[in-house]
Amino acid sequence: MNNKTYDVLKWTFSVALPALTTFWLALAGIWGFPYAEPIGATLTAITALGCTLLGISSVAYQKKIKEGKES
Repeated sequence: MNNKTYDVLKWTFSVALPALTTFWLALAGIWGFPYAEPIGATLTAITALGCTLLGISSVAYQKKIKEGKES
């Protein structure tokens, strides 16, 4: 994955999805939207999975860079 893709995914999972989840839960509570909690929980689960996968990818990339420089 290139840097731009990583940056977009990182922004999506660390900024956009948490903001969207908070926005959804707030509006659902105010307006009584159906399925508020299941949708909020789903968005939270997607966010957690995405952040975890990006973190693993970042650690692997940093390890690869470090090994390449030391060789």
